[in-house]
Amino acid sequence: MTFQHKLACLKRKIYGYKSCVVAFSGGQDSALLLKLCWLVLPKTNILAVTAVSATYPKDELRKAKILAKEIGVKLRVIKTAELGNKKFTANSVSRCYFCKKELFLKLTGIARNENFDFVLDASNVSDKLDYRPGNAAKKELGIRSPLLEAGFNKKDIRKLSKMLGLPSWNKPPLACLASRIPYGTKITAGLLKRIDQAEAYLVSLGFRVVRLRHYNGLCRIEVEMKCIKRLLRKRQAIVDKLKSLGYNYITLDLEGYRTGSLNEVIKK
Repeated sequence: MTFQHKLACLKRKIYGYKSCVVAFSGGQDSALLLKLCWLVLPKTNILAVTAVSATYPKDELRKAKILAKEIGVKLRVIKTAELGNKKFTANSVSRCYFCKKELFLKLTGIARNENFDFVLDASNVSDKLDYRPGNAAKKELGIRSPLLEAGFNKKDIRKLSKMLGLPSWNKPPLACLASRIPYGTKITAGLLKRIDQAEAYLVSLGFRVVRLRHYNGLCRIEVEMKCIKRLLRKRQAIVDKLKSLGYNYITLDLEGYRTGSLNEVIKK
């Protein structure tokens, strides 16, 4: 299917939803979905909802608010309570299911109470390459994924986002902070805060795409391959900062950044 056919299919799907609540993280994928809803549907028929909790990087809410305002869609901020669910904090391989179910239960409740026809999320074809137990929660609750249904992958999303002038077209990928913690290690608010602070520091040094994987007193830093030499030049400052946050050993992943690296254990 050509890009133009995919786009026409996507617009038809969104038009058919009539009204919708959009799960809006402020990332590249959800920004495109929200923009297309704004272009296709009556403005009063769209509600963007951003969830906040300790599992989300602290600065992303500010960025999401700015982006929603630029698109022109009303944004509602809600709090999710996945940390109150012992099945989530136990951090089994099904962790993502419990997190997504908490979010989508809240969004479907809003849709039902305020007469929106559907809840949409920004899953796409490229997501199929990774382990995604949260998809089961989507299926259970009837969440629709128009980007996925229309065959859009990450390349298509970047291309269309740039065509539409979205500032998010080349934004680094987002992921829940819990994805930095190996399965079986208990998730706590304090641990999530430490990871967020560590990554925020690395971003402040100019690294756009960065992940800090946590292993108790040890951390494993992932940056893009092209940035490894630059990170090594800042080695001492990074060591000092991360040790001040409680890490005894600071390591660098020589394979560089890749989506869902903690899931490699499951695949093996």
